Amino acid sequence: MEKLKNLDKIVNLCKTRGIIFAGSEIYGGMGNTWDYGPVGVELKNNIKRAWWKRFVQECPTSFGVDAAILMNPRVWDASGHTASFSDPKMDCKNCKSRCRADNLISAHAKGKVNPDTMTNEQMEAYIAEHHLCCPNCGKCDWTPIRQFNLMFETSRGVVDDSSSKIYLRPETAQGEFVNFLNVQRSMRAKVPFGIAQIGKAFRNEITPGNFIFRTIEFEQMEHQQFCRDGDDQKFYDLFKQKAFDFLTDLGIKKENLRFKDHDKLAHYAKAACDIQYNYPMGWDELNGIHNRSNYDLSRHQEFSGKSMEYTDPFTGEKFVPNVIEYSIGADRLTLVVLCDAYDEETLENGETRVVMHFHPAIAPFKVAILPLQKNLSEKAKQVYSKLAPHFMCDYDEAGSIGKRYRRQDEIGTPFCVTIDFETLENDTVTIRDRDSMKQERVNIADLPQLIASKIVF
Repeated sequence: MEKLKNLDKIVNLCKTRGIIFAGSEIYGGMGNTWDYGPVGVELKNNIKRAWWKRFVQECPTSFGVDAAILMNPRVWDASGHTASFSDPKMDCKNCKSRCRADNLISAHAKGKVNPDTMTNEQMEAYIAEHHLCCPNCGKCDWTPIRQFNLMFETSRGVVDDSSSKIYLRPETAQGEFVNFLNVQRSMRAKVPFGIAQIGKAFRNEITPGNFIFRTIEFEQMEHQQFCRDGDDQKFYDLFKQKAFDFLTDLGIKKENLRFKDHDKLAHYAKAACDIQYNYPMGWDELNGIHNRSNYDLSRHQEFSGKSMEYTDPFTGEKFVPNVIEYSIGADRLTLVVLCDAYDEETLENGETRVVMHFHPAIAPFKVAILPLQKNLSEKAKQVYSKLAPHFMCDYDEAGSIGKRYRRQDEIGTPFCVTIDFETLENDTVTIRDRDSMKQERVNIADLPQLIASKIVF
């Protein structure tokens, strides 16, 4: 219960401090859509940059793409999405609201049963036996379970018929798969190599809320490692560890993370696991690592009629590579970062300080420039102009210096630079550390190098 209260506090902090707003709020909102504000967009972008740095920039055999959101609909036939990408949903006969049967069971069972391993008939029987009621009206009067496809449909052109039907992509992975040969040939890449992408995806699903945990529009960060059959287990284990290390290097507490193997594997998968996080609402998925065998490239070869074989340049052997997939949601990781960084500290004077302990590399603003008094603003703006080309900086001259420190603590700014009257005499300022609250006096000329050394990821 205390953790859920913290989630409410985080949601309120996000709104009041310009991190995340409800989507279309002035029109009453739109369910499960959220807008990132001036502070939040910096946080999310920094998370994406950190991920890209780790999985692309620092890896000479990984290459990035930015594939189109709208793809030939045959892509989704090949991937299986048009046939089987669905959720088990049922309607309340009393209030007409629609719920996911597996979510109802998970909320009630609290880990004692896994609805992912149950058939529709078994889920219906469980719901009836345990008298699971509609969360909206409290009645227990359900329609049978039906499978609803999660893809958003639209049409291309001026005539709306079956031949013009296209989809908003429900995942980014297919953009990496269909570009396998393009990347391999243009970059002269040799297996094993990887293709990475960060991009939007869309799923028409009923969600339980929980802020930005599950939304209908979201951003994925995915990496596909193409390898030989026989090397797949090695890369599966490698990416499990790389994914875990990335999270802990971002500052996520190890005790809030765990691996969870899938109880039920897809027919093409050799292995699959999630890294789960202990959210305010309990343990749930943060990212997935999957050994997908050579299913994806083989399917696209079958449906497109184009060979997806790789030719080994040394042996001349031809084969369709296996894929190790690592997928993590940028929005869900942002939620994890917010939850893990949130802290309320009791100070020596008895006051409570709310502080976000973001890793400095992903903090929205690296430094805040604060003139002690408004008549020092001219010098303070000169310092801002010196630092702004190097870092995202905030400038604040409204209110007492203590209140301004607190505002910066609440958005996780790691350093505050205060300009006082001594600054006018010798070009020195005080720099305050967010976590320790300790201050030291430094030369203005040394600030860029000093701050840069403290925000490395």
